[in-house]
Amino acid sequence: MTDDADDETLMMRYATGDAQAFAILYGGHRAGLYRFCLRMVSDRGLAEEIFQDTWTNLIQARARYRVEARFTTFLYQIARNRMIDLQRKDRRIAFSLDDETGEAVAATLAAPGHEAPENLLDRKRSAERIVAALEALPPAQREAFLLHEEGELTLEEIARLTGVGRETVKSRVRYALGRLRDALREVAHV
Repeated sequence: MTDDADDETLMMRYATGDAQAFAILYGGHRAGLYRFCLRMVSDRGLAEEIFQDTWTNLIQARARYRVEARFTTFLYQIARNRMIDLQRKDRRIAFSLDDETGEAVAATLAAPGHEAPENLLDRKRSAERIVAALEALPPAQREAFLLHEEGELTLEEIARLTGVGRETVKSRVRYALGRLRDALREVAHV
C-alpha cells in the first residue's frame, strides 16, 4: 500500500500526465480494491468488471480530480457508485460473498504450507464459517466493515461516502465486528 499522505499528490501528478504516479497508485491500491469488489458482489466476473470500471473511471476523471478527501475515499466512491449503477440496471445483482471467496480465504489461511492435512481441513472449515458470517451481515454493515478494513477508510470518510452519519457508520462497524467475533467464538468451539 502506498503512503496515504502521498496518494493525493500522486493523483495530482497523474492528472498532469505522470504515468508513473498512476502505476504507483494502482500498485498500492489494486489488491484492497479488488478484495472489496469481490466481497461486495456475488460474482467473480462482475467483481472484475467493477474493478476494471473503477480504474477506467478514475483515469477518465483525472483531469477533474481535486483533493477534497483522501485518495482512497475517492477511489472507493467510484467503485461504490459503479456497484449502485449496476444494481439499478439489474435488480438481480446482490452484494454478497461467493463460494470462490471462501476458497480464497481458506487458501490464504492455509498458506503456511507445512501443516498436517487435518489442520488444513480445519482451517478451511474455519475460513468457510468466517466467510459465511461476513456474508450473513446485513449489506450496510458488510459495506461499512469492508470499507473500514479493506479500504482503510476512517469512520468520517465512510460516512461521507455512504451518505449517513458518523455514528451510524460507527454502529454498523461495531455490530459487524460483534457478529464476526461471535462467529469466531463459534469456530473456536467447534
